Amino acid sequence: MQDVLVQSGRLPQKQFDAPASIFTIDAKTIHDNGPQVNLSDALSQVPGVVALNRNNYAQDVQISIRGFGARATFGLRGIRLITDGIPATTPDGQGQASTVSLTSADRIEVLTGPLAQLYGNSSGGVIQTFTREAGAEPELNTQFFVGSFGMNRTDTQVSNRSGNVGVVADFSTFAIGGYRANSDARRQQLNSVITADLKEDSRLKIVVNKFDSGYAKDPSGLNAAQVMADPKQAGTNTITDGARKIIAQEQYGLVFEHKFDADLNLSSRIYDGTRTNLQYQAASPTSPTPAKGTYVSLDRKFSGFGIQLNGKFKLDNSMKADWVAGFDEDRSNENRQGGATTSGVINTSSALTRNELDRAVNHDYFGQVNWHLSERWTAVTGVRKSDVQLNIANQLNASGSGQTNYTATSPVLGLTWHASDTLNVYANQGRGFETPTLAETAYVGTTGTPAFGFNSNLLASRSLHREVGSKWTPTPMTRLDAAFFRITTENEIVTQISTTSKGTSYTNAPQTLRQGFEAAWRQQLANHWRAQLSLTAMQATYTQGYSYNYQASPPAGSLTPYTVNAGNNLPGVPTKQLYAALQWGEKGFTSAAQKPDLGWGATLEWVARSTLWADDLNTAGTAGYGVVNARVKDRFKVADATVETYLGVDNVGNKNYVGSVIVNQSNGLYFEPGLPRGWVLGVQGQIKF
Repeated sequence: MQDVLVQSGRLPQKQFDAPASIFTIDAKTIHDNGPQVNLSDALSQVPGVVALNRNNYAQDVQISIRGFGARATFGLRGIRLITDGIPATTPDGQGQASTVSLTSADRIEVLTGPLAQLYGNSSGGVIQTFTREAGAEPELNTQFFVGSFGMNRTDTQVSNRSGNVGVVADFSTFAIGGYRANSDARRQQLNSVITADLKEDSRLKIVVNKFDSGYAKDPSGLNAAQVMADPKQAGTNTITDGARKIIAQEQYGLVFEHKFDADLNLSSRIYDGTRTNLQYQAASPTSPTPAKGTYVSLDRKFSGFGIQLNGKFKLDNSMKADWVAGFDEDRSNENRQGGATTSGVINTSSALTRNELDRAVNHDYFGQVNWHLSERWTAVTGVRKSDVQLNIANQLNASGSGQTNYTATSPVLGLTWHASDTLNVYANQGRGFETPTLAETAYVGTTGTPAFGFNSNLLASRSLHREVGSKWTPTPMTRLDAAFFRITTENEIVTQISTTSKGTSYTNAPQTLRQGFEAAWRQQLANHWRAQLSLTAMQATYTQGYSYNYQASPPAGSLTPYTVNAGNNLPGVPTKQLYAALQWGEKGFTSAAQKPDLGWGATLEWVARSTLWADDLNTAGTAGYGVVNARVKDRFKVADATVETYLGVDNVGNKNYVGSVIVNQSNGLYFEPGLPRGWVLGVQGQIKF
């Protein structure tokens, strides 16, 4: 079976030999999913990953890994996103999946477990995407998709190589009217990678990514009664207040690699970018003037650099080692403002309610050594020293300003037994940490209702990850990966249920436990048939209870005790998840991983999840569900061009279900309905000159 090099911690290694749970998704698999808009579509087959398409392009997809990141109400939290070696997660742990260009992706790697801790803050898991590089021949690729709910998608990609310089440039557009009211969205993106082989032993890579979402309307969440009455409706006041988001982001990066000799390599990166974000929010359902909404705007500048050395050495004839040592520094500076709106328009006559200068910086040192102890045994040791600084300068009230430093040392230790050429068994453990984000430190809730002010009492969570797993390929047509994991976390960052029109404050829960089993199986059943299965069974619970007082309906109402009991489930994390797929190929398959280039192909897949709790009290949740999706494609030659036609039908059985939840939404607007039956029709063309 074909194996690929992956980032095993901070060192490249064959996926099969890596002492960790690492899942790769190649470009063909990404493209076979259809329009290549949502990262959640590609990640649905990865064990341990809960990837939910919220069908709300104002808030991005919802992704968690082994329960980390499930609390995020928008964007990514608790997991790190890296594109072409450049962080797409800011130093405080915030990330956006929408800026990943799937149309030009060569592969996606998902690293879970202890080795992910070598990436520093908020590394409950690591998702890395890699843009393809130019091939030997000039190439033009085009795509066009249309589908249900007014969806259309276009993409044009050119690739060329001249001498030692290769260029890939990809421009895509996306538009959708939306299934729900107020869910219309428009976006366009440019992603380009230029590689230059300066010398035989030196290479420079230039990465350019521009993302522009002219607008993405926000349908918001619904309460249980609203879902039952009409899942297509928008949330309370969202249309009246023009709830929507406007985003523009630019990022530029340079990656330089130099090979000193066969045993020593240098890799360095530097990047810079900007992001503007203007979000219009709906008034609370209890607001006496529903036409009076709010807005939040930010202008962010981010930058960073990193350097690392990779090498090899031998202790004697029987023992050798691969090593890496490096340094990362990343910065994010932003001006965040807020104020009132009237019927979805900024009220310029009203004073600002929020005006801050926010800054996040990290300085990290890391090192890792993979010890090849013998033909059958490999050990891994690693450590990362992290220093994260958060600073909020409140321009309206100096008492709302503050700063804090979070430091952590994250060691990792693992051992792999190479039992045979077809079986590896590994065990490892590591310590990790997660700081609050700047947005989470901006409110305090000690008086029973959130108010602007730096929350200096909010601690970073600390976690201990343990994992035992195996990778087995009994035949070239079969692969089975399995892992047991157990993660204990102290001071888990959780929402205080005091979310109102005034904002959200956060606190620390004493202790949580995540433990479970993951498995991924690929099997060629016959020459023309192949099957795939991914299973996750996980318990994510509070192992110690906690309580505080909150004010349910400001300004009226008394303080109410809020108690989360030990044994309650963490919201947003299903206890069971299953992905199953059956594929047929007209030209047949030569292995469980290989995909034929030409001919007809068909895929039938089933995605199922158990209950998603929406709050820490476990009083509100969704029913479990399973949906069936079907795809048919035909790939053929027309003169010098390769053409592929595509037809996909999602939710074939027209299942009525809630696809995602907004964790701890104080007004009970937890639920985001899944899509009914929908279709996608597409055509893709490729020509090499």
